[in-house]
Amino acid sequence: MAHPAQLGFQDAASPLMEELLHFHDHAVMILILISVFVLYIIVTMLSTKFTDLLTLDSQEVEIVWTVLPAVILILIALPSLRILYLMDEINDPHLTIKAMGHQWYWSYEYTDFEDLQFDSYMVPTQDLTPGQFRLLEADHRMVIPVESPIRMLISAEDVLHSWAVPALGVKMDAVPGRLNQAAFIASRVGVFYGQCSEICGANHSFMPIVVEAVPLEHFESWSSFMLQDA
Repeated sequence: MAHPAQLGFQDAASPLMEELLHFHDHAVMILILISVFVLYIIVTMLSTKFTDLLTLDSQEVEIVWTVLPAVILILIALPSLRILYLMDEINDPHLTIKAMGHQWYWSYEYTDFEDLQFDSYMVPTQDLTPGQFRLLEADHRMVIPVESPIRMLISAEDVLHSWAVPALGVKMDAVPGRLNQAAFIASRVGVFYGQCSEICGANHSFMPIVVEAVPLEHFESWSSFMLQDA
């Protein structure tokens, strides 16, 4: 859960998000080193009065400033490509959930169950109870078992939407007529919030996403209750 004046990312709640945070730190460290080096060169050139004709026409210097950026780009590209392939990898999901975007709410269908589906609307401000978050709380949460591979099938019924939960490292466009898929594993118990991340109309800001990760036995009890209630 993000908090006011937070500069960094939310705490990772999935292995994929942990990898993304590590890559972010790796890339930022490279940027800091480059910035410090360039600043040092600028300060040195402005403050010194010495000149060397050999450095003005040096093939060795040209080779270094050509090869070094290429090496830096490789050091950034290889971890990035690894994470891209990890994000596309879906191995033996334990549960498949279909999320449909509407103007302006989400509907969820647990395809492994016979009749387990529901709509998820934002809780109005006047109906919030103490401890609930304004514009982020939904009347029905998407409940998943913790430490289980989850496959999301994401689409939309009307306009473009985007199903995004930052703590889980998931963000996928919901496109009408197209079925996109994403996968994640919730590594700890908790409630994780997200919002539609594609401008989809007047009430774009009012279609939150709430994912609740619970132990497997609690998920089984919840699914049994939902099936009986249906």
